Amino acid sequence: MKKQRAFLKWAGGKYGLIDDISELLPQGDRLVEPFVGAGSVFLNTDFKQYLLNDVNQDLINLYQLLKSDAASYITEASKLFNPDGNVSERYYDVRQQFNDSSDPFERSVFFLYMNRHGYNGLCRYNLKGGYNVPFGRYKKPYFPEAELWQFAEKSQRATFTNQCFRETFKQARAGDVIYCDPPYAPLSPTASFTSYSGQGFKLIDQQDLAQVAEQARANKKPVLISNHDLPLTRDLYQQAELTIKPVKRTISQKAGKRLKVNEVLALYK
Repeated sequence: MKKQRAFLKWAGGKYGLIDDISELLPQGDRLVEPFVGAGSVFLNTDFKQYLLNDVNQDLINLYQLLKSDAASYITEASKLFNPDGNVSERYYDVRQQFNDSSDPFERSVFFLYMNRHGYNGLCRYNLKGGYNVPFGRYKKPYFPEAELWQFAEKSQRATFTNQCFRETFKQARAGDVIYCDPPYAPLSPTASFTSYSGQGFKLIDQQDLAQVAEQARANKKPVLISNHDLPLTRDLYQQAELTIKPVKRTISQKAGKRLKVNEVLALYK
């Protein structure tokens, strides 16, 4: 099966790890993703149903719009992808409109524009909930029309929720498989990109995730978790089967600084 790219650029996206993840994911009727992100695992697996959750409300609103009315959304979003839209003044104007808006459709249109025109595919909010990613200065941002339609088509098999990962685990049922791609444990005290929802993902959250994964396994619901391979995560996931994979991180915009960092895949089965 040809791999399918997500329509969003996403720091820490799982496109490059799809084969390894697919190999480890157990069989089941429904895939549950408490941290769906850009949806690469959803797009490149073939479960009958999906329960896709994220704490980022803008992300889930966008996905629900694509599921219910892809044509209107794609038509409107495409209007921002032109040379006039690819200048810093326009970007910061749209960003301000996004932060001032409470309309889900308008915010979803602006969200895709900012994702493709902003710096390095980051999604980040300040403590007041304002989107604060700077302009990316790309030559010609790509409008992912084909990828949007592919996502919209497959989303007919999915239910989208916007809640804490703990609540999503509670909704898992017999026959489900759970895949978790949480905000990663930082490689250093300054290397944390966990504010993409306006809320941090703290050490207690990392600990809680490992605990609920152990509980899910005890209830015959297998769980696979991705994270950085660190002494911390090896300790957290000591009850799981660990697979270590080298992965090139893409946080740095300069290709020469994109170093390979080991990734841990922890399977609770």
